[in-house]
Amino acid sequence: MSVDSSYDRTAELHALDATLAGVRGLVASGVKHVPRIFHLPHPEEQLGGGDQQPPSATVPVIDLGGDRAAVVDAVGRAAAEWGFLQVTGPGVPEEAMASAMAAVRAFHEAESGEGSDKARLYSREPGKAIKYHCNFDLYQSPVANWRDTLYLRMAPDPPASDELPESCRSTMTCRDVLFEYAKQVKNLGVRLFEVLSEALGLEPSYLTDIECNQRQIILSHYYPPCPQPELAIGTSRHSDSGFLTILLQDEIGGLQILHEDRWVDVTPTPGAFIVNIGDLMQLISNDKFSSVEHRVVAKNAEPRVSIACFFSTHFHPASTRMYGPIKELLSKENPPLYKETLVRDYIARYYSVGLDGGQKTALTDFWL
Repeated sequence: MSVDSSYDRTAELHALDATLAGVRGLVASGVKHVPRIFHLPHPEEQLGGGDQQPPSATVPVIDLGGDRAAVVDAVGRAAAEWGFLQVTGPGVPEEAMASAMAAVRAFHEAESGEGSDKARLYSREPGKAIKYHCNFDLYQSPVANWRDTLYLRMAPDPPASDELPESCRSTMTCRDVLFEYAKQVKNLGVRLFEVLSEALGLEPSYLTDIECNQRQIILSHYYPPCPQPELAIGTSRHSDSGFLTILLQDEIGGLQILHEDRWVDVTPTPGAFIVNIGDLMQLISNDKFSSVEHRVVAKNAEPRVSIACFFSTHFHPASTRMYGPIKELLSKENPPLYKETLVRDYIARYYSVGLDGGQKTALTDFWL
């Protein structure tokens, strides 16, 4: 295979970054072909990924308002066998969900010229509480993803009022909408951590007592229509780094999880949240729960919007708490599979890999 010596990938990445407008800016400019920095090296192989999913394969949908023992059993089995589940009856007002989605969509579809909210917020600085960018790992990943992201650190040290954009106004200010949504999802996270603790045979407060839910960020993703979806990917194959992720997606779809070497669509369910186990939860549960790889395929349809809430502790770099397999779960028959680690050390390894379609590389690096 010949090599095009005239192609300067780094220069093209910097050129995209310099626009401060991300993928949405490319689409707004009328681009008809996917730029080379987004091309998958082997699109047929990578988008094919495993065998076709069987018609019976479906991510479990669990009503959290059901019998407690039945809910604990169902959530535990889904966390072990799928690593993903959809939950209904979570107690989050539909108005809060709809307002958050509308605010995020409005922000991403607002003007992105010089002096705009989007341009002002565009950044890759790790310590910023709020920022907007195109691909957090733009310069590390071998392929750029067809998406833009609004990043908000909700706990600890949330952004000040004047840091939040006003271009995503709805019935309330963007700050009001997103902070109300974050509060509601934090409450849902508390319920889920209690259920997961019980599913492990522990006291309901166990996972919150060890601070699995003390840090919260929200990543609001926007996937513009892709003119050549067969060449690109919305989000590369990866597993999440933290303890737990709670996702709200619109009706467009595109999220897939890898289950028994098959890519399975996570079909949007109105009023439901998607919940998935992260790497650190797999580590502390000693593989009782599974952190599963997933991806988002690109589509040439309406824009896709999703809001992911991540629970972890790595947003506090001074934390000295060590995490390893929970000792109450260990025995001669079930020895520890992972070494203890500071969360910041695990996250440093995770981010050094980037979303590159690897086989949970960061997690396997901590095997004993």
